[in-house]
Amino acid sequence: MSEVFLNGKFIGTTDNPKSFVDNLIEHRRKGKIHYSINILYDTILNQVHIESSKGRAVRPLIVVKNSKPLLTDKHLEQLEKSEITFSDLVAQGVIEYLDAMEEENALVAFFENEITEKHTHLEILPLVMLGLCTSLVPFANFNQSTRLNAGSKNQKQALGLYVTNFLIRMDMDVNILYTPQLPIVQTVMHNYSEYEKHPAGQNVIVAVLSFDGYNMEDAILVNKGSIERGFSRSSYYRPVITEELRYSGGLTDEISVPDKDVKGYKSEHDYRFLEEDGIIYPEAKVVEGDVIIGKTSPPRFLSSLDEYNLTTSSRRETSMAIKHGEKGVVDFVLVTENEEGNKLVQVRLRDERVPEIGDKFTSRHGQKGVVGMIIPSEDMPFSSSGIVPDILFNPHGIPSRMTMAHLIEMLGGKVGALNGRFIDGTAFDAESTQSLREELHKLGFRENGVETFYNGRTGEQYQAKIYAGNMYYLKLKHMVANKVHARARGPIQLLTRQPTEGRAKEGGLRLGEMEKDTFVAHGTSLLLKERFDSDRTVVPLCEKCGLIAVHDEYKNRSYCPICGDNVEISNIELSYAFKLMLDELKSLGVYPKVKLKEKF
Repeated sequence: MSEVFLNGKFIGTTDNPKSFVDNLIEHRRKGKIHYSINILYDTILNQVHIESSKGRAVRPLIVVKNSKPLLTDKHLEQLEKSEITFSDLVAQGVIEYLDAMEEENALVAFFENEITEKHTHLEILPLVMLGLCTSLVPFANFNQSTRLNAGSKNQKQALGLYVTNFLIRMDMDVNILYTPQLPIVQTVMHNYSEYEKHPAGQNVIVAVLSFDGYNMEDAILVNKGSIERGFSRSSYYRPVITEELRYSGGLTDEISVPDKDVKGYKSEHDYRFLEEDGIIYPEAKVVEGDVIIGKTSPPRFLSSLDEYNLTTSSRRETSMAIKHGEKGVVDFVLVTENEEGNKLVQVRLRDERVPEIGDKFTSRHGQKGVVGMIIPSEDMPFSSSGIVPDILFNPHGIPSRMTMAHLIEMLGGKVGALNGRFIDGTAFDAESTQSLREELHKLGFRENGVETFYNGRTGEQYQAKIYAGNMYYLKLKHMVANKVHARARGPIQLLTRQPTEGRAKEGGLRLGEMEKDTFVAHGTSLLLKERFDSDRTVVPLCEKCGLIAVHDEYKNRSYCPICGDNVEISNIELSYAFKLMLDELKSLGVYPKVKLKEKF
């Protein structure tokens, strides 16, 4: 007797679990019960589990009976003629959906010629075990699994043509690659996903060698000539949006050029781009501090008297200006209304991005790296046929990562470029590397992909043969221009008097616990003290009661509010955040007594 569980709950028992399960599966294949219900007979625990709960990942497989798949050539012909659909195959029981649980009792064949008597199912296509982005990686089955994950993650961050009507859209923080291309080495998913409508990379010539040490630690070296010819050039778009808000009492914001009597008026120079309506004109070149949309708002806090006498309180300046560290060209200005009927102004900024040192690039195999150096064309190594690579890739990135597909793609790309055709690199079903090597040999190149290279500076032939080929490289959205940040002095927070946080607010760079440890280990105590004095403050302290005393600037005297005048009061140096903590302890009714030691 076997127990039967539905979604983990006991619902009864059965005397013949095997036939019970087979019967249920037969009913599912005939369409009498829903296709997403899965059933498993656990022989070890002697239990039958039925699952119909939400959130399970189920996948379609072709049913195999008597060592033959139920999907026949006739079905395929009907599918091509659109006489039947995929849903019809599921209804007929030719294809069924299994979840991870029922898969335990199934033996799935990869290809039809592998089917034996024990097999219960056949894969529709081995590629379907991969997601959309992962299936775009060529020769994916030659890569280590973790690199495949990284490769698919990187493709989502690549710049390309994300949508064709980008010129009339207001999207946050987007990039457009100027000359995106279709990869030479493709998979079947490139056709099905209509990749040619939204490509996100470029075909470049890559040579695998170390050069001057500037491509250590995954960095890549880029040919300056390639950049000047437009390699990986892109535009960065960002909108600046503001609206005229309405406040109680009939007060509203006003988009206009602020008057000089407005509270917080910047300077005439900052408003120089604004037209009469208070909005900037298109194609104006702006830098940080420049006002894009002029706006004034009513005073923040209206007292009861001010409400009747609005002439006394001046309006305040709330214009939208370019943030710290940003620049660009005004690309597009849109004046419209929001849902409430208030005036809404959107201004899109455009900034051309030319590849520079620190920009991030990747192949489709998780081999990411930043530009370590941009080398003049005349200094680049060149092949005996006069080919100068666009990118130099470090060979040390291959052995530990085991991304063989990275090397195979270079070989395939080379064949495709020389023969003028696309190479099929679909995972588990790609063109054989042997045939690619033979084809390359017929084209007059070495079949193993290496070539004789010469030193661009001396003209000497390199002793080693250099592996070179064509490859699809992606430029990622992580650009130095969006991340570079440094500061000496700047704004501080009101509460703790410590520097503000974040690049946009011109914040400080925090020296954390671990950075502190490196200074301690190095023995640089004065540097440590200097780094930790961003909120240094001097406060008077009563030595009798240990509480912070008061210093009267007007009378130039210090006294303790508890002990009075006749006590020793010392000025001590401490962090303002610590002084704040003492104050917070006092508010809890805790007595934070500070004891001072004598200085020797």
